[in-house]
Amino acid sequence: MQQRQTNLRFEGITGPKRPTRSARRRAAFAQWTVRSISPRATQGLLICGSLRVRCALGRSGSAVLKREGDGTTPIGEWRLSSVLYRSDRIRRPRTLLPLKSIRPKDGWCDAPDDRRYNRAVLRPYPASSEALWRSDRVYDIVIILDYNGKPRRRNAGSAIFAHVSRPGFLPTEGCIALPEKDLRNLLAVSGRHARIRAGL
Repeated sequence: MQQRQTNLRFEGITGPKRPTRSARRRAAFAQWTVRSISPRATQGLLICGSLRVRCALGRSGSAVLKREGDGTTPIGEWRLSSVLYRSDRIRRPRTLLPLKSIRPKDGWCDAPDDRRYNRAVLRPYPASSEALWRSDRVYDIVIILDYNGKPRRRNAGSAIFAHVSRPGFLPTEGCIALPEKDLRNLLAVSGRHARIRAGL
């Protein structure tokens, strides 16, 4: 009886794949750390990997217990959720985060008693809301942070973003603001799971 010949192929057993250079770089830039010299300071330093950039903070400094309208930048750590930008003004930022163009009717609810508090809304909106389509340049790039997201706490603060700074690093209403060039550089090297930590 003729023996049937069988071709066997042996698969090599390998260990975990080695991260690519870009993946290793994004891991190194996964944490954005904001430091200020005192609770009342309205400027700070944002550190991310090898990058060190100046940033503007809230007009009332920083606070652990933030309240709506108090002008403080909250102290804590949050995920970078998504990015908004003005496609009519600037080129598309390079980022792995979800990206969306801002429209003229886009807003953000800042009314603590409203069911859409600290959520995106379309303007005009029945309750108080902030316009994202602005005449100045501070919202040309907006990074949405997951501050006071799930669960939401009434009156704990809304619309806490990272956005473009004003000339002279003027204080914000509680956000973290950087020059557009620095925001672009940080977004380009950060991965989908990047986080920002603000503190003293």
